[in-house]
Amino acid sequence: MSALDATKELEESPLVPISAGGGRGRLLIRRFARNRLALSGLVVIVLLFLAAYFGPYLSQWKFTDIDFDNFQTGPSSTHWFGTAQSGQDMFVLTMRGAQKSLVIGLIGGPLTTAIAALVGSVAGYVGGWIDRALVWFIDVMLVMPSFLLLAILSPTFKGKTWLLFVVLLAAFAWMISARIVRSLTLTLKNREFVLAARYMGVPAWKIITRHILPNMASLLIIDATIGVAVTILGESGLSYFGFGIQPPDVSLGTLIANGQQDVNTYPWLFLFPAAVLVLIILAVNFVGDGLRDALDPNASGAKAKAKRRTAASPAGELPGGGETVVEIAH
Repeated sequence: MSALDATKELEESPLVPISAGGGRGRLLIRRFARNRLALSGLVVIVLLFLAAYFGPYLSQWKFTDIDFDNFQTGPSSTHWFGTAQSGQDMFVLTMRGAQKSLVIGLIGGPLTTAIAALVGSVAGYVGGWIDRALVWFIDVMLVMPSFLLLAILSPTFKGKTWLLFVVLLAAFAWMISARIVRSLTLTLKNREFVLAARYMGVPAWKIITRHILPNMASLLIIDATIGVAVTILGESGLSYFGFGIQPPDVSLGTLIANGQQDVNTYPWLFLFPAAVLVLIILAVNFVGDGLRDALDPNASGAKAKAKRRTAASPAGELPGGGETVVEIAH
């Protein structure tokens, strides 16, 4: 069979996606969907979002309401998660804290990656004294006690919008990713397509945004996903010690801190907020692992799965269930 006949046969096969247009996107979605843990994590995140934002409307209580007839009572039909020491409904408080954690994570994670991408790509591509200055700044930020500085600075923003708190979290979490982006930029800046763009007079910022960063999109997406979990843990940790979200608002960290002293006598005060926090972190990590395996075919998890599929495939059958990508040169 000639090469032309083989190509026609592949194009006519309904099992073979062609990587033109949305072919790569469909392939990535299928890879992600095959990872059951990642798919379960995505479902859990969606369900937690729905519960956090629509669950309080199913209850007759608001997070500021006080039930003077029920102080530290257990879960019941009236108070699904019980009540706090102050008589507030724990279900509504937990959902309010989940709202903060999810929003802060989904804003802070991508913001951290954006700062890392900007600083690392500029340092690696421009080079010279700018590179040396930015690397020195990164090293200084790495040795600074970020948690202590956040604890010192957070009271300054007490009573102001919580978005400033997100900016503070992102400002102390981008340095390691920036070093990785810089190393990749040093490799990509000498590739043929970047050199061609430079010789054609394309400005440096366009080369960075159109050629450098898109070629490390897989890394940036995974880093942003990991950053979501790191930001949520950072916010919860600071709130646990009283440096994060301030009353009358609540966070999962503040609820866990308030409930830990009564964990033996009134366990619902601690267990429900802690369980929601663990669910969020696990779900985000599962989604991050799934994105890594889908975007990076050389990831260890993807390699192991590919080997198992190859070993289980009959002779003559394409590994992975007959799924092949044909690159079409334009």
